Amino acid sequence: MSQDVTRRRIGTTDLLVSPVAMGCWPITGITSIDVTESNSLATLQAAVDAGINFFDTAYVYGYAGESEKMIARALGHRRSELVIASKCGIEWDENHKQKRDASPQRIREQCDESLQRLQTDVIDLYYLHAPDPDIPVADSAGVLKELLDAGKVRAVGVSNFSEVKQYEEFHAVCPISADQPHYNMLQREIEEHRLPWCQEHNVSVMVYWPLMKGFLAGKLARNHQWDPKDGRQKYPVFQGEQWDKNHDFIDALRPIAEAAGRTLAQLAVAWTIQRPGITAALCGAKRPSQIIETAEAMHWKLSEDELNVIDAAIKARGEVNSHAAVT
Repeated sequence: MSQDVTRRRIGTTDLLVSPVAMGCWPITGITSIDVTESNSLATLQAAVDAGINFFDTAYVYGYAGESEKMIARALGHRRSELVIASKCGIEWDENHKQKRDASPQRIREQCDESLQRLQTDVIDLYYLHAPDPDIPVADSAGVLKELLDAGKVRAVGVSNFSEVKQYEEFHAVCPISADQPHYNMLQREIEEHRLPWCQEHNVSVMVYWPLMKGFLAGKLARNHQWDPKDGRQKYPVFQGEQWDKNHDFIDALRPIAEAAGRTLAQLAVAWTIQRPGITAALCGAKRPSQIIETAEAMHWKLSEDELNVIDAAIKARGEVNSHAAVT
């Protein structure tokens, strides 16, 4: 049974979402291990039962749109209860390599195909997944405004923008309702320029990597041996001195979670969704237990004392300015 969770508004729209969203990249199994279709479908259903109504996917989530198709299969009968976000502007080439194509014609085609995969007549929130270096941002914005006016999407967002100038160029052509950057306790670059811009313009911020690709859940031991298929090991934050410092940080947080009877994952997500300007945190999951755990963060309001201890631990660790791949 769904739990009562306070919904948050996307921008100035009438779309209301749970502060914890389910990120639907892991269910495709492209970069995650131990993924099964049955678990993925069950995870989607468990998310709704745990009080989540916000599901984030993309045209490129799955080599053939598996993520969007699974959302339709698992939750099509509950469509009226959901807010579904998808993305355009990135696709796979014949070698299963990602390529950017945010040309107006390709965006139109991707939107129509996503609508078919999702078995719906409208996408609630539609993002430009990333700017295309070969296409002016204003051109991509223009076709997204066209889709908005045509009623194929209810709201438009942007993702993986790196400069305020890009936001301004896009927003001048098509109103931005949401931004999707990476953000967590240790990767807080958006606080300098991007987050203030979004707050000033009533743009909701939906962050991915609130658990820093799972690390902040505290379940990876210091001597963790990476599976060759696990894509996380390529990131600098999971190597050498950075790895050790991150574990020291996790060890500083454990007493807070334990004293509250909560998990480290719930602590990290609760902290994220209580940050000023953050509307929702996208929590990836490939098994029901994972999304049930992180959904519980919606029911934990961190105290001033807990926040002070967390702030001290963050300051001691220092911000991690690592490169983030598009997700």
